[in-house]
Amino acid sequence: MKRIYVREEWCLGCHLCEYYCALADRGGKDMARQLKGIKIKPRIRIEEGKEVCFAVSCRHCTEPLCVKSCLTGAIKKEGAGVVTVDREKCVSCYTCILVCPYGALSPAERGTVQKCELCAEKPGGPACVGHCPNGAIVYEE
Repeated sequence: MKRIYVREEWCLGCHLCEYYCALADRGGKDMARQLKGIKIKPRIRIEEGKEVCFAVSCRHCTEPLCVKSCLTGAIKKEGAGVVTVDREKCVSCYTCILVCPYGALSPAERGTVQKCELCAEKPGGPACVGHCPNGAIVYEE
């Protein structure tokens, strides 16, 4: 299965991946108009250290703890291996956030949880990968 990987040594910490992720989630092509005046809640986030920066996103684990811990069955692993969240079923208990060893899930704007779903419904693949200026984020096997 293809997954998003981050080459930490190439990450500049520019946060563009976060903005393009938020833009892909909201739809539209004009970032300035779509994101102006709002606090973005991207499904990928940059962690900055003294020596290294890296992006945190869902790893679509082989045996995801978030799926096993979901009380309502809102988090599922689809046929292609992509772990998704059904926002209609999510009751915002946040158990999945607590069990994820990578810190990849977060509260969404609408009270449910959100995570990277590899822009599965978007043409062209994950937005963060296509817009990383340094090629630090890759989408590969």
